[in-house]
Amino acid sequence: MLVHLRQYKHEEVQFDDNRTTGEAQTEETLEKESAEYFGADMEELDVETWETVEYEGDPIQRRDVTISGATAVSVPDRPTDADESGLPGRAIQVRTSGDVESIDRAEIVEIQDADPDRS
Repeated sequence: MLVHLRQYKHEEVQFDDNRTTGEAQTEETLEKESAEYFGADMEELDVETWETVEYEGDPIQRRDVTISGATAVSVPDRPTDADESGLPGRAIQVRTSGDVESIDRAEIVEIQDADPDRS
């Protein structure tokens, strides 16, 4: 099965040691190409990409998670500590061949069976 989820986390505030809070960034520090930072184009890298969205008036971060080769998906009955964070979603467990991965603060977007006709 192919499992597509959305995972959420609180927005992370990142401070640059060379700047003070409230200091403006210049265009040249903002307009760098990904190859300048990473030595490769971002599309060539397998990286985690979080986007900032608004939830109940506050900024939070969200990312898409796609897992192929899943054999089962479950949502635990009992909430975990992560479920108490005030973010959307809850813990979702995805089983693949021999492994179980738990994804906190996630919502199911879609689950597809790659071979629905198998017996």
